[in-house]
Amino acid sequence: AAAGKPPAKVKVDQRGQVTPLRELFAGLGRGLLIAFVIIALLLAANFQSVRLAGTVIAALPLVLTGVILGLLVTFSTLNIESYIGAIMAVGVAVANSILLITAAEQARLGGADSVSAARQAGQTRLRAILMTSFAMLAGMVPMALGWSEAGSQTAPLARAVMGGLLFGTVATLTFIPALYAWIMADVGRASHSVDPDDTQSTHYHKDHAVS
Repeated sequence: AAAGKPPAKVKVDQRGQVTPLRELFAGLGRGLLIAFVIIALLLAANFQSVRLAGTVIAALPLVLTGVILGLLVTFSTLNIESYIGAIMAVGVAVANSILLITAAEQARLGGADSVSAARQAGQTRLRAILMTSFAMLAGMVPMALGWSEAGSQTAPLARAVMGGLLFGTVATLTFIPALYAWIMADVGRASHSVDPDDTQSTHYHKDHAVS
């Protein structure tokens, strides 16, 4: 038999937890991808702008980078617990980004330019974003230390959350406002709605609204 290959008519099957674990991770990956697409569509429908939806989602790569670095620094492995922690960190980061972008859009539609709107949103939402992130970080510290019984099994979840939140919070307060100011610099203030009854929309039709 050639090197690395079993002899003829010999079949090798993997047993134990390796195969179901791989199948589980594959399923989680597909589920996460589907969730990502659904979130993008919901954001685009909510903001009625693909640009704003893309700005919110732009924080996700930085959050995942923080998750990976958090696991590497603490010598933790990527497992089910840390996978759940990554999803939790992504959820908080997206919520913070939505909070910031919503405030920025309100300021821009009120007459401010995109740079001023991003600055105002960062100033008005700074406390809310920091309180949300720091509260979750503080709550994860006991779990991340792993001092409780079987704490080593749940510690990766908290460490993934903490790493992702640290990077996500910094991204929300620095990268997201800068990206928003750049992307929305040449966008008008008319509503993106296609509703003919919306007086702020370019699709507004007076006759249709009267009827």
